[in-house]
Amino acid sequence: MMLRTLACVAAACGLLGASAHAATYNFGGDTTGAPTYHRALASFGDLSPVGTAVHYQTLVFSVDTAGSYDFKSQVSGWDNFTFLYKNAFNPANALSNGVVGNDDLAGVIGASGFSANLSTGTTYIMVTTGFANSDMGAYANSISGAGDVITAAVPEPETYALMGLGLGLVALTARRRKLH
Repeated sequence: MMLRTLACVAAACGLLGASAHAATYNFGGDTTGAPTYHRALASFGDLSPVGTAVHYQTLVFSVDTAGSYDFKSQVSGWDNFTFLYKNAFNPANALSNGVVGNDDLAGVIGASGFSANLSTGTTYIMVTTGFANSDMGAYANSISGAGDVITAAVPEPETYALMGLGLGLVALTARRRKLH
C-alpha cells in the first residue's frame, strides 16, 4: 500500500516517466535581395522549370528531442515554398540532402509547410524561398514539435576579422619576446 501511494505521488510530481514537452520556435525574415538558386521540385526528383533563380534564406538548427515536428511558413502577396534539408544545403546542388518540400499548404497560396520526424544530433536546414523567380518578400515561420529547436549563432564576418587581428597581435608579441 505504501509503495502504491509513493508511486502515485511520484507520478503526480512528474518523477516517473518522461512528460511530453512541446515547444514552438517562431522566426521570420525577408527574401527580397537574398541570394538566388535553382530550386528543386517538392519531390527532389528534378529542378523546377519556373524557380530557376529564386531568392532564399535558411535556418540551420537541430532539436533536443527526437520526434515529429510541424513546419509552417506564412506570407502575404507572394507564393512561398519551403524545404527541409538534412546535414547540409548546397544551393548549387538543390537535389542533394532534401527531406521534404511544400508549396501550397492545404492548397493555400502564401502558406507552405509539412511535418517531419527529426532526430537529435542531426543538423537540419529549413529553406524559405519562392515558387517563381519573382516571388519574394517577408515571411513568418514556425517549427513546433516534441522538443526545442536549437539554432547556432553564425558569427558575422567582422567577428572573424577581429579574431584574426587578435591572433596576429598575440603571434607578434610572442615573436618579439623570443627575439629579446
